[in-house]
Amino acid sequence: MRGFIYTLALVGLMTLTIVSKAQAQSQSVSDVIRSQIDAFLADDVTTAFGFASPMIQGMFGTPERFGEMVRGGYPMVWRPDDVRFLDQREAGAARYQVVMIRDQGGAVHFLEYMMIRQGGEWRINGVRFLQPPGAGA
Repeated sequence: MRGFIYTLALVGLMTLTIVSKAQAQSQSVSDVIRSQIDAFLADDVTTAFGFASPMIQGMFGTPERFGEMVRGGYPMVWRPDDVRFLDQREAGAARYQVVMIRDQGGAVHFLEYMMIRQGGEWRINGVRFLQPPGAGA
């Protein structure tokens, strides 16, 4: 009986460890996205650019050009009114984080961030707009 209780406790501890690791990874992905948005809110395009993957950095070349693209193409990310992190999924080495952003005009946008590991840190490798839930095709 004592062996059974010990085994049960060990399995429970292992389960908690796995859940904690998954939550830590989830938090680090959302932390990177949140940090980039905070940098945009502070007009700190250099810091925001640092959260982008090398591929994205290579596409834009400078923090200023990157900032111009975000201001023009993703104004809700540049100046959000509210940011909420929704579903996250894993696909190979990438993670995909769905983010709901309400812009300052009150419109709600759903975006999916593609995250990759670079040097042990999560980096943003792309963002795409999603259809709002309930929107028919």
